[in-house]
Amino acid sequence: MDRRDMLRTSGAAVLAASAFPLHWVAADEKKRQKVLYFTRSAGFEHDAVKIKDGKPSISDRILTELGNRYGFEVVCTKDGRVFDGDLDQYDAIAFYTSGVLTEPDKANTPPMSPEGKNRLLKAISDGKGFVGLHASTDSFHSKGPSNENQTEVDPYIAMLGGEFIVHGAQQEAAIRAVSPEFPGVRDFGQVQKLNEEWYTLKNFARDLHVILVEDNEGMEGDCYQRPPFPATWARMHNKGCVFYTSFGHRDDIWTNARVQGIIAGGLAWAMGNVTVDVTPNIDRVTPKASQLRY
Repeated sequence: MDRRDMLRTSGAAVLAASAFPLHWVAADEKKRQKVLYFTRSAGFEHDAVKIKDGKPSISDRILTELGNRYGFEVVCTKDGRVFDGDLDQYDAIAFYTSGVLTEPDKANTPPMSPEGKNRLLKAISDGKGFVGLHASTDSFHSKGPSNENQTEVDPYIAMLGGEFIVHGAQQEAAIRAVSPEFPGVRDFGQVQKLNEEWYTLKNFARDLHVILVEDNEGMEGDCYQRPPFPATWARMHNKGCVFYTSFGHRDDIWTNARVQGIIAGGLAWAMGNVTVDVTPNIDRVTPKASQLRY
């Protein structure tokens, strides 16, 4: 058994003692792992992914810092043509995107080609890890009314496991952990009350392993008047490990150590460096997640 296999089989035990072992992604010392971070915005562009005065966005910077901390490389791009190229070089692909990524955007960044979208989905199905952040659920919307669940969803949404509806005013919400063995969750704590731009979501895959739950009790805004629903999850898309978290709008969320731990944990799992039980639990921990209104 090589070191990578040992990390896969013993990852949960290691994480029980420490949030992350040093250089958990440097399992194969001959090959530094690599993450493609794609931040093209064909719809609304969040400040978290804006390049200002030629300087990296805050999300570019934080993910790169996580890579430096744990020993993996992060390649940041808004160029959709990357999906027509060599995807085999990446151990995981992370998205913070919006809109229909095969269409033009205001910044005139090259769009993803339809074939590029197909290549992305095939790569994930074949075993490539995927990490979706915040607005990644706001890409490739399914056809039909935005305030209803759909019986047929876009293939990208089917892969990701959920879809953005709308958000209200930024405010504090209680985020409850329901998967204590997932990397990063123990340091996150059982419940955190955080100020953020909280997404409401729909079209949840029935095989989600929910990690964090958004509890809307006491929140202001019609869109939040609904039962608790998944805010962070993991699922298997055929052979690919898919992770999503709705965190990521505010700068102080990106700099929050507990949130960074959740994102780092998702990356660790998506890249195959830790073994975690992701048995579907959505019906148990959020039984009314598909109910969009009380």
